[in-house]
Amino acid sequence: MRRIVSQSRAAQPGTSFSYWYRASSNFAGLRADASFYSEPQFTKGSPPLAVLRLVGEDGQLVPGTKLPCSIQDVLAMYKTMVRVSVVDQVLNSLQRQGRISFYMTGTGEEAAQVATAAALGKDDVIWAQYRELGAFMQRGFTIQQVVDQCLSRADEPGKGRQMPVHYCDASIGMQAITSPLATQVPQAVGAGYAFRVGSEPRCGVAYFGDGAASEGDFAVALNFAATLKAQTIFICRNNGWAISTPAREQYAGDGIAARGIAYGVHSIRVDGNDLAAVYAATKGARELCLERGEPVLIELMTYRRGHHSTSDDAGRYRDGEQVKSMSRAGLEPISRTALILEQAKLWDEAQEEQLRDAARAEVMEALKIGEAKKFAPVKDMFEDVWAKTPPSLLRQRQQLAEHVERHSEHYAGSLSKFQDGQNGL
Repeated sequence: MRRIVSQSRAAQPGTSFSYWYRASSNFAGLRADASFYSEPQFTKGSPPLAVLRLVGEDGQLVPGTKLPCSIQDVLAMYKTMVRVSVVDQVLNSLQRQGRISFYMTGTGEEAAQVATAAALGKDDVIWAQYRELGAFMQRGFTIQQVVDQCLSRADEPGKGRQMPVHYCDASIGMQAITSPLATQVPQAVGAGYAFRVGSEPRCGVAYFGDGAASEGDFAVALNFAATLKAQTIFICRNNGWAISTPAREQYAGDGIAARGIAYGVHSIRVDGNDLAAVYAATKGARELCLERGEPVLIELMTYRRGHHSTSDDAGRYRDGEQVKSMSRAGLEPISRTALILEQAKLWDEAQEEQLRDAARAEVMEALKIGEAKKFAPVKDMFEDVWAKTPPSLLRQRQQLAEHVERHSEHYAGSLSKFQDGQNGL
């Protein structure tokens, strides 16, 4: 027996009724509270998700809200944001000079990086993408470490094998960055699942962009997290661009957060340029994740003001007026946060100049120290993959050593830059 709940429209001459009703169902793939109806109806989309915002472009709190942290916390995060922006400016310039091979800035996305990391727990483990320098520095990654990695020096954790900006520091819970898009997302889910099963009060955290959300790894990770109840927080920086592909060509639906809802994941959309909103959303997401042992997705709406990387020229595909508009004071994150501090009488132009000068001096000193360091021994290219080096790699290493010895006059200068020189083979 069935019970009619409602009808979709009034009866008109020549038309039929469409009834909505509840009925018992044994379909394994259907929720028990699903409704049935009697005419074909197709659904596409729903009202767009609202965006969480606590601070407007004037630096004022939205009426009825308050800061989710102390004003001193805001000041500390602001200083990190400024330092990140200075590092970006200097190292991007150094790449143009040929002193490093590659660089990616996070200009315009500083709040999305810093405030999320600040709201996470110190034991949470982060799998970043490649535009999360702010998350690294918020967790204590030093400017010297940044420079050493970008210079590929021996004493950075990756031993100089990775591309610049592919940082790593397990001691602060930051896993190694890899270039392929979205490969880190399932890893964070695996960790989050292990944390829940092990009753550990910490989360696996995956950062990624809107472009990476188009990769299959993201869909797989989202479904795994939802069905396995992983303690994982997905943090998407929706900056509007996947290299040269605009968001309108990336997806036809309502962004990234709507996908979380479709997979049964708690989801929220946030003004990613609003440091206070980003902090509040991340803090709330972490509490929800740990209390329920379930994943949460945060979509941060922001804007990539710079080129995708130093290998890109955004001027070939993006309107300069759009960039100018999105860079206006109060909209972009650094100036908006500065307004909060200025209104609290905690910041002024003199302090801003002093902070930027000090950060630039620190970068230049780190560069001086880093450039004096050597590269890892040449033999390192054959190590750290196999527990026991296979015969094929032993032969290759021997062949390289013999080649260098036969032509030592051509390699003496270059090998002096590596630890142990020619003996490093």
